[in-house]
Amino acid sequence: MEILESDYYYHIYNRGNGKVNLFVNEDNYYYFLSLMRKYILPVADIYAYCLLPNHFHFLIRIKDDVQNPSQAFSNYFNAYSKAFNKQEKRSGSLFQRPFKRIKIDTEDYLRSLLVYIHCNSEIHGITADFSKYIYSSYQTYFSNSPTSIKREVGIGWFNDLENFKFMHENKVFHLKEVFLLE
Repeated sequence: MEILESDYYYHIYNRGNGKVNLFVNEDNYYYFLSLMRKYILPVADIYAYCLLPNHFHFLIRIKDDVQNPSQAFSNYFNAYSKAFNKQEKRSGSLFQRPFKRIKIDTEDYLRSLLVYIHCNSEIHGITADFSKYIYSSYQTYFSNSPTSIKREVGIGWFNDLENFKFMHENKVFHLKEVFLLE
């Protein structure tokens, strides 16, 4: 299992144990994001996310000098699991263990991953147009509202917002072939 190290970018992803849905209503998505702000923002910068009914993806960078960032993720997933299990009157593990993580080692992979995460709802047939999917950070990149997403940095990886949008819309990267993760 990859150890999360300070000052590195990671693709963090997971799905429901037995492929069960992690989110069954709108409140679940928003609660998961609120817990992300509580548990993950103190230890990591967030560049992209996409929440689908039975799995999720994050592009993060562990902050400098963070001790045991994996514990923050464990606390995050446990907090959500407890609330979800109570809501659904279920017991047992909600997420597959351990959560998946891949260290990002090139800027090309970083850009490809950001596009893949944002396009994930379309790739999996959840929506016909990823740009309209509300449980992704894609729309945040076009907003002027305050956000915890590091959108200026993410846009910078594509030089400007116009190229950012172009690369997403044209899915220049062969996403399904590059990211066979689920």
